Amino acid sequence: MADGPVEVATLAHLLSCDTPQVEAGLRALESKLEGRGLRLQHLRHRVQMVTAPDVAPVVERFLGLNLSAKLSQAALETLAIIAYRQPITRAEIDRIRGVQSSGVLRTLLARELIEEVGRLDTVGHPILYGTTFRFLEYFGLQSLDDLPPLEPDEAARLFADWEAERGEPAEHANENREVPQQGE
Repeated sequence: MADGPVEVATLAHLLSCDTPQVEAGLRALESKLEGRGLRLQHLRHRVQMVTAPDVAPVVERFLGLNLSAKLSQAALETLAIIAYRQPITRAEIDRIRGVQSSGVLRTLLARELIEEVGRLDTVGHPILYGTTFRFLEYFGLQSLDDLPPLEPDEAARLFADWEAERGEPAEHANENREVPQQGE
């Protein structure tokens, strides 16, 4: 009934049960939805029921939509960096790409493929970006765990400066983890 993603904790509260019960119910629902044209997407402790990617073209035709607008090479590159390194700041993206990314970030924000997921606890409190449910829908992913693994040389390039910047091992850099929210 919700018009967007819902926190699992909110579902637990509304159903007067605990979070593990809701998560078990969601797993059961996922198995019942297999092959039926609907599925659940998960992102940062939120869940949303969406159309399965294999039926999306039929839904688009039925609704008279053209959602297959292409992304530029710069947008795809920036989106890949965000997807694998989230949460990440604009400065980190610029450093990896070697060019300024403000315009591309504005485009990705406008298309709701990325969102502000918090602020870095450092001087200036720069915005941390992460992917959205729309990102998962656009690429037909159920969760960030469905991202294809990086080739070793790509991973080395993408995470080369992670330890120095964040003080944590690079092998944990692209895990789907909690990030500080605005105001925390």
